[in-house]
Amino acid sequence: MAIAVLGSAAGHARDGGASPHAMQAVDEANPLVGTAPLDRQELIGNAPPPGEPLYSGMTSPGASLPHSSTEATPVNLNVDLSYPAGVGMSYYYPNPTMIGFTGGGSTYGGGASPMIMPVVGDWTVPPDYAQSYYDKASEKASPGYYAVDLATFHTRVELTATQRTSLMRFTFPASHRSNVIINLRRAGGEVEVVDDHTIRGVTTGGRRQRDADGSWFVAEFSRPFAGFGTFRADHDHEGYGIGDADVQQNRRAVTGGYAGAYVTFDTQAGEQVLVKIAHGHSADEAEQRLRDEEPGWDFERVHARAREAWAQLLDRVEVTGGTPKQRMLFYSTLYHSFASPRLLARKGEHFTGADGKDHVASYDRYGPVPFWDTGRNQITLLMLLEPRVVQDIMRSELDRARERGYMDTSFHGDHAVFLYDGAWQRSIPFDYAAAYEYLRKNATDPNGPRGYLAEYMKNGWISDIVPPGNPSPPYAGGKAGVATTLEYAWDDHALADVARRLGKADDAQMFLRRAANYRNVFDPTTGFMRGRTADGKWISPFDPDEPYYNFMSKEGSGWSTLWLVPQDVQGLIDLLGGRDAFNAKLDTFFTKPYHPKGICRDCTGVIGQYVQGNQPDQQAAYLYAWSGQPWKTQALVRRILAELYGSDASGYGFPGMDDQGSTSSWYVLSAMGFYPVDPSTPDYILGSPIFDKVSLRMGNGKLFEIVARNNSAANKYIQSATLDGKPWTRPWFSQADIAGGGTLVLTMGPQPNKVWGAAPADAPPSMSVQGHAQP
Repeated sequence: MAIAVLGSAAGHARDGGASPHAMQAVDEANPLVGTAPLDRQELIGNAPPPGEPLYSGMTSPGASLPHSSTEATPVNLNVDLSYPAGVGMSYYYPNPTMIGFTGGGSTYGGGASPMIMPVVGDWTVPPDYAQSYYDKASEKASPGYYAVDLATFHTRVELTATQRTSLMRFTFPASHRSNVIINLRRAGGEVEVVDDHTIRGVTTGGRRQRDADGSWFVAEFSRPFAGFGTFRADHDHEGYGIGDADVQQNRRAVTGGYAGAYVTFDTQAGEQVLVKIAHGHSADEAEQRLRDEEPGWDFERVHARAREAWAQLLDRVEVTGGTPKQRMLFYSTLYHSFASPRLLARKGEHFTGADGKDHVASYDRYGPVPFWDTGRNQITLLMLLEPRVVQDIMRSELDRARERGYMDTSFHGDHAVFLYDGAWQRSIPFDYAAAYEYLRKNATDPNGPRGYLAEYMKNGWISDIVPPGNPSPPYAGGKAGVATTLEYAWDDHALADVARRLGKADDAQMFLRRAANYRNVFDPTTGFMRGRTADGKWISPFDPDEPYYNFMSKEGSGWSTLWLVPQDVQGLIDLLGGRDAFNAKLDTFFTKPYHPKGICRDCTGVIGQYVQGNQPDQQAAYLYAWSGQPWKTQALVRRILAELYGSDASGYGFPGMDDQGSTSSWYVLSAMGFYPVDPSTPDYILGSPIFDKVSLRMGNGKLFEIVARNNSAANKYIQSATLDGKPWTRPWFSQADIAGGGTLVLTMGPQPNKVWGAAPADAPPSMSVQGHAQP
């Protein structure tokens, strides 16, 4: 099962169990990383808005397999009553009480159903829930496993999972009223007590199209229950109280909001009750998945298999040196990097396609890629580690395009092209001509998913509508005209490359011209990317310090949006007046205090105006490689790694939110010593590795190693470098340089070598050549 999930590099898996290092690596990963917010005010900025919690990484500490759409996870946020942080996450580390556990598949599991909660003694119906304080010291999370002691109920909960099922183990105290409460959350539906050990149900409300695993569930218990009943919200007395409910003992079936069932066991101290749960598009399918993947009740065996699947994957990257905390953060973020995309169906299994119809997978079918987030970095990490999985992801996205008529876009921009162009440039085989048909359609059809495309094609930029009065932040209306223009221009540059590779010269020239559209929103009088009204005038007032959600920028400020030209950093250098002016501006970006009047919720993790907790400027620290000062990149990357990850009291804090593996992937790549500023190219920009040695077993079976000699917290600057024994003066390398494996040796020191990597000829490629804007 693990090999089928892991796909590529199966040859790296060892017979007879994982190696000692694999066990060590999987043991160092802690899924609790990313569940806490930062706690130093100078790193937080001015978030959150009043009445909201500070953003954490919004990762889940639950149990799952790599790329799995099923996750058994704790829930300590009652999103049925509130929407506390913009995303319905399941778990927030500071919260002191647990309301339940879910075994469903959901990227942010706060809304997954059914909710399952062991309760000893009295219990209350949802949405109130019978909450329990839990013992933080007892809380354990590792890949494929989660455990916690519910102090209020003197009950221990353990979770593990297979690809399609969740397995929960409850260790109860002595009680005649050891209950397990199961309910379908706010959306409601139908629940039935089938016999003395089985409950099934179906969600009939909510957003069923997002439930890739199917809206039916079957929950089976390891022993017969002594009593049961069902409940639902009582809408005959609206307004009477949120706890008003219809609860009946011995009733087997119920339909309605918060529909659920309770079962009761008579337990001795230490007695265990297990429940396994699976989802499906029918009750029969859910039951079949239970039989296929977990026919017995051997919790330890299921846990061991899940752990081994993760061990094989995490073992592909071996790090030595660094501190214990750095190794913990590295393997924890590597673990979270596989949060997406999620496997919908193995070859031969049924799934619901983007057209809403039932399909049988002819290959391992994956769910949508969150391109605005992970398209910037995580897909490159997957290309390095799992190229065969990437092939299936590309096939999945192409088939989704065939089913719905257009390629997926994901939130903002049109970044699916990064996946295809980046994979092609890394020599991953695929039918790129078939994908190009839909990538081009996205970029040329005004009725497609690219918003405001007609305006973009006509003017070369997208305007914004100024609302009545001063649009005080956080103004959420508008078209994000500046950011959208910049993102589309970046997409078009990648499209030009795909067209060129396919021999479509006219298309390549058209998209290359459009790739320069970023210049149309650059205001030379202010030195920033600035919004324009429909008549072409610059929007006024304009304050680059202020973050917006959709007005001019997209979840960012004028400062953070300025650097969103990864395809043409040299062109941006020219716009800003050359290398010296560019460096001065970039220096100011990382030093100017962050004091906006408006609040960007996920704009936490600040260094100057830089925001690590959101995507628009996460590449900015690496831009000094183009401007002759890569030593500043080396210092900044070390600072970001040290201050903006795990620097809180818990050691689990994240800036902003992880966005399905994006913020985690930034850490993984940067900690290894390189980062793909533009993932549609084959180039990696060097930073400063925090480990003495990184051994990366790539998906093609080749070994790429990065050795940092004399490395330490103080020795963060590259003095010199060699690649396979030959002198290396460039602050970057390309996929072709490492495709057959190799060893990059960096000699580190306490003071910057301001000559190494500084020559214009050593700068990374760019759409424009120095001093000459292209095309």
